[in-house]
Amino acid sequence: MKRILVATNNAGKVSELRAMLRGVDIDLVALHEVEHGGVEETGSTFVENAELKAAGYALQTGLPAIADDSGLEVDALDGRPGVLSARYGGADTPFEKKMEMLLDEIKNSARPTRSARFVCAISVADESGNILETKTGICEGSIALNARGLGGFGYDPVFIPDGYDKTFGELSSEIKSKISHRGRAFREIIPFLRHFIAN
Repeated sequence: MKRILVATNNAGKVSELRAMLRGVDIDLVALHEVEHGGVEETGSTFVENAELKAAGYALQTGLPAIADDSGLEVDALDGRPGVLSARYGGADTPFEKKMEMLLDEIKNSARPTRSARFVCAISVADESGNILETKTGICEGSIALNARGLGGFGYDPVFIPDGYDKTFGELSSEIKSKISHRGRAFREIIPFLRHFIAN
C-alpha cells in the first residue's frame, strides 16, 4: 500500500480525499501524523502555494505529498482576499469575523457586483520534491447578503454557487463535493493519482 502525505491540518479536506479515493490501494497520511517544520506560503498564486507546499512537505517527510491552496476571489474587491483568504483580517481572526469584515467591505465598495468564485489548486510531488502534476478547480458564484448555514468551513456560509439559492453552508456535503472548487480539482487529479499509485 502506497503512503501519500496530504499536506493539510484540515480534517475535512483529508476525509473528502479519502472518500474520493475509496477502493484505491493507498494510505493517506495527514500532516499531524508526521514530523515537519512547516512550509511558508510565499507564492502570489494558488498554484505557486500548492506547489511550494507539496514539494516542501515531500522533502521534509520523504513521502510523496498532495497539497492544495484555495481561497475566495471577490470581484467587488478586485479579486481579494484571494491567496490571503485564510489570513484576511489576521491569521488568528475567526472566520465569523472574517465574513463580517468581507460583507462590510463589499457593502462599502464602489462596485455593486457580488460575483465571486472559489479557486483551488492541487499539486502532487514525489518524495524528492519534484512536482508531478497540478490541477485547478473553480466554482463560480456570488456573495450572500448575510452568512447563512452552519455546514462546511471558512467562507462557505457567505458563498452561493451559481445555479443554487443556498450557500455552501446550507447545502449538503454531497452536493458541495460535486460542485465545489476543491471537489472539481480533486476529480481532476484523481486519474493521475490512480496512475501514480499503480506504478
